[in-house]
Amino acid sequence: MSVQLHQLRYFVAVAELRHFTRAAELLGVSQPTLSKQIHTLEAALGAPLFDRSRGTVVLTTAGETLLPLARRVVADADTARDAVQEVVGLRRGRVRLGATPSLCTSLVPVVLREFHARHPRIELHVDEGGSQDLVADLVTHALDLALIVEPARGTDPVLETVPLLRESLVVASVAPLPDRLALADLRDTPLVMFRTGYDLRDTTLEACRRAGFTPTYAVEGGEMDAVLAFVEAGLGVALVPSMALVNRPLLRATPLVDQDVHRTIALAQRRGSVLPHAAQAMRTTLLDHVARGPLPLGVQAL
Repeated sequence: MSVQLHQLRYFVAVAELRHFTRAAELLGVSQPTLSKQIHTLEAALGAPLFDRSRGTVVLTTAGETLLPLARRVVADADTARDAVQEVVGLRRGRVRLGATPSLCTSLVPVVLREFHARHPRIELHVDEGGSQDLVADLVTHALDLALIVEPARGTDPVLETVPLLRESLVVASVAPLPDRLALADLRDTPLVMFRTGYDLRDTTLEACRRAGFTPTYAVEGGEMDAVLAFVEAGLGVALVPSMALVNRPLLRATPLVDQDVHRTIALAQRRGSVLPHAAQAMRTTLLDHVARGPLPLGVQAL
């Protein structure tokens, strides 16, 4: 026979009140039910816990031995219940969100502000990186959610993705350019190019290939902040997402007439995984924000 938590709770109540009827009233159960559960507990332990022979309720030696242990078990169970209820009720918890650098300076701060206003006690951990690194972190359970650039070849089958945004790429420059450009117009213009393995490098090279040329580089290497700084220094132009130029007053954004020069932003998580309550709330906040808008120029909800 096993010892049940509710039996220990009943035992502690009787031991502290020294009265079966009052303990039953405190616990909200009938006195016969309480007595039966105490008898069942005594049978499971193989010893009487109370001496009732003189009309009073007195702990036996076995009962005195059990009482501090039972109090500890009941207290630990109550603590566990309260902790879980805090997490379920979003009064406590943690979200681990990954995002690409351009999204960390545009979409993510706005979404985090909304989420924090609703759930101020949830810890927020943001990992900024390229999509390939973020996918690896999702696979190894280092992240709950990630905003990634969806590759043309498709995402890792271990992930579940929801396409969120289609974002046009623009030409970032410091010098004035025509109001609109075709990508082929950049054939003889040196580009500031992202490092190998960075999402936008592959996107840029594929777009140039479709436009019929291989670009030359003014500077090669770096991620978003470095590339934009190189453009601000006048070293060349770069093909970047429109959201990346938020809060970059020195840079001009020139749209492209090419309809297929864009990237798709997706919200990714591990396939089949059950998100923690806080991460599920973050997912809902992200989806609601994108659906509600408004979105920056050149960004379209999917």
